[in-house]
Amino acid sequence: MLRLRDSLRALPSAALALAGLAAGLTACADADAGVPPGKAAVVASFYPMAWLAEKVGGDDAFVRTLTRPGTEPHDLELTARQVANIEDADFAVYVRGVQPAVDDAVGKHAKGRSLDAASVVRTLPPPGETDDEEAHDGLRHREASYDPHIWLDPSRMAAVATALGDRLAAADPGHAAGYRRRALAAADELTRLDRAFQDGLKTCARRDIITAHAAFGYLADRYGLRQIPVSGVDPSGGPSPKRLAELTRLVSATGATTVFTETLVSPKTAEALAREAGARTAVLDPVEGIEDGSPDDYMTIMQRNLRTLRPALECP
Repeated sequence: MLRLRDSLRALPSAALALAGLAAGLTACADADAGVPPGKAAVVASFYPMAWLAEKVGGDDAFVRTLTRPGTEPHDLELTARQVANIEDADFAVYVRGVQPAVDDAVGKHAKGRSLDAASVVRTLPPPGETDDEEAHDGLRHREASYDPHIWLDPSRMAAVATALGDRLAAADPGHAAGYRRRALAAADELTRLDRAFQDGLKTCARRDIITAHAAFGYLADRYGLRQIPVSGVDPSGGPSPKRLAELTRLVSATGATTVFTETLVSPKTAEALAREAGARTAVLDPVEGIEDGSPDDYMTIMQRNLRTLRPALECP
């Protein structure tokens, strides 16, 4: 379903030439708008979805990411150009509840040409709100009645890969076999990662993970851990002093030796908690974004997360 290219093929030759000239002028005025000929234009909301779209789309898709590299995705505000990119795309993939602006734009402009990744997996309830700041955080994500951080469970990501392959195949039938083949390969790779986590976290002495924000509920659910977050779903909503004191007592009671900080967000609150509780810190990456030019990808970051978790949880 390459809508623009299909419609151009139906034009008479003179009109096609004029359309090509107009397209060329538009491309000169807006370099972001250029999609290579023969490729499906796919818009991804933020890094995990872009990574998966590129794995499944391969050479048949041109993937544009709405969230800039190295930026925290939860509070993304879309520009007029980005909204136009969503409207013009052949397909959009996102996770409803992470970025309300994306949810609104996809609902208005790409509802029949999109995949909400959370719609194809079993979701978990949202983390409980414990103070006024976390209640404010819940209002930011009022559209989701569930925890949206599904990508931190590789088994759920494997299910999304399969669904995305099917949806892209339906949107672009001429390349259907390639989409389905690559989706199967991506799902197999994610399944192997899931097995590595299962084996690596099976017999750990500790099961509590103290996290910078409530991003790791799906990882905890999959591998039998308990997440204790410093902040709620949105990392910008920090804990109140009362909540921080409660967390200090809780960390001490669990015997946790590590408070996990994360990338893209200031570690100061988690570091303060660690000092008060007599614990150390380590980085547990929620894979919400990577720095521009980073050699890492979803797989290498998740593998590093496993290597970080094992000593912190005293896994043999």
